[in-house]
Amino acid sequence: MRFRALLVAFLALCLGVLTACSDAPNAVLNRNELTYDEILNTGLANKCPQISEFTRGTLPLERGESYVVTDLCLEPQEYFVKGEPINKREAATFIPGKLLTRDTTSLEQMTATLTVGEDGVLTLKEEDGIDFQPITVQLPGGERVPLFFTIKGFTGKTEAGFNSINSSTDFEGDFKVPSYRGAGFLDPKGRGVVTGYDNAVALPASADSQDFQRANVKATELGKGTMSLQVTKVDASTGEFAGVFESEQPSDTDLGSKDAEEVKIRGIFYGRLEARA
Repeated sequence: MRFRALLVAFLALCLGVLTACSDAPNAVLNRNELTYDEILNTGLANKCPQISEFTRGTLPLERGESYVVTDLCLEPQEYFVKGEPINKREAATFIPGKLLTRDTTSLEQMTATLTVGEDGVLTLKEEDGIDFQPITVQLPGGERVPLFFTIKGFTGKTEAGFNSINSSTDFEGDFKVPSYRGAGFLDPKGRGVVTGYDNAVALPASADSQDFQRANVKATELGKGTMSLQVTKVDASTGEFAGVFESEQPSDTDLGSKDAEEVKIRGIFYGRLEARA
């Protein structure tokens, strides 16, 4: 009995020491309060800033004025790829996928302009920042779908009648999706857009065949995506606002050699409103 009591006391002491000495940066809402060593290899660098769940307020806006949104951040959390149904009579549906890319998926340090129309329409336009990330999603069957997750040139608008940012504010609009690979990339056959061979030199007799035209003629096509930003939390004292987003965009086409898949991404976003200097 005495040995059992000593063992219980020893385990309790060890547990208390581990709890007190362990690094627990996940409980910190602001990354600026952490050091580099506290963030290193924890995945927190990929997290967007957070606002308390109990924060509800409004950010008043003047019609005809223009504002700046700084520290705009998008953190994707769910990925779906539209796949063909087994039954051809059914409509195509989005299939959940698993992220293969490591903790380098968030878009952050972005700036945007917010203009308020005389009719109360809010227009959010993304300007600059880390606004793209190449990521790969794996489907349940093992297929891997690379894509260029981005918000480049996003221009989202709300309905008319707004004079503030609140929990009813929704921005919807389009954005550009650049090519997953650049013009200087060479495929395994040495073919590229601005350099390399014109065709697969291993097949000289049939290099100009129509069957290989898409693979031979490379192209860095510019795609188009749509996105909605739904504000759910506002901190009037700091100018911060946050919410959820959903975007749909095409996947990689391997420089035009294959058809793009339709990808849906859901996650959370954060931004801070400032008056234009």
